[in-house]
Amino acid sequence: MHEQGTFDRIQTHGDFYDAVEAGTLPTVTWMMPSGLDSEHPGNGAPVTKGQRHVTEVINAIARSPLWYRTAIFLTWDDWGGFYDHVEPPRVDENGYGIRVPAMMISAWAKGGTIDSQTLSFDAYLKLIEDLYLDGSRLDPETMSRPDSRPTVREDVRILGDLREEFDFEQDPIPPLILDPTPETEATRR
Repeated sequence: MHEQGTFDRIQTHGDFYDAVEAGTLPTVTWMMPSGLDSEHPGNGAPVTKGQRHVTEVINAIARSPLWYRTAIFLTWDDWGGFYDHVEPPRVDENGYGIRVPAMMISAWAKGGTIDSQTLSFDAYLKLIEDLYLDGSRLDPETMSRPDSRPTVREDVRILGDLREEFDFEQDPIPPLILDPTPETEATRR
C-alpha cells in the first residue's frame, strides 16, 4: 500500500461505522479485522471474538439504509487445506489454490442456493472490474507496482461470475440481525 501511494486510504473500524451511519461508505470497501478481532488461531483471543466482530460489521450494514444497495462478501484467508478433499485446478504454474469458504450476504442474494462455480479471490476483482471498469482488467504492466502473477486471473476461463449470485427480480430479502454473542451450550456451563 505504501508503494502504491494509497496508505492514506486505510481507515479505522470506527471510520467504517461512522460511514455506515452517515450513508457515505465508499462503493467498494474492504474490511479486515485486527489481529485480536480475527479468527486466526494463536492470536491470544478466543475464536468467538472474531465471530462477534464479523457479526457486528454485518449487523451495522443490515440496520442501515445501505442494506438494500449492498452486497457483503464474507470470506476467510486461511487455506490450510486440511478440510478440503478436492484437488485445486491448475491454471498456470502457481496452480489456483485450494477452496476457501465464502458467502454473499445481500438483500438481492438468490435465496436457498449454493454456488458450484469455480470462484477465487480473483472473482471479487473481476466483479469490481466488470461493474466499475466496464469489464476492463487491471493491467499488471501499467499498475503502480509490478504484478508477479503469471496470469491475469480475472480472465481465466474457469473463473465464475459473482453477478450470477444476484436476483434483482425478487422482492428484496429483509435484513436478519444476529446476536453477536449468542448463548451456546459451552457458555451455559
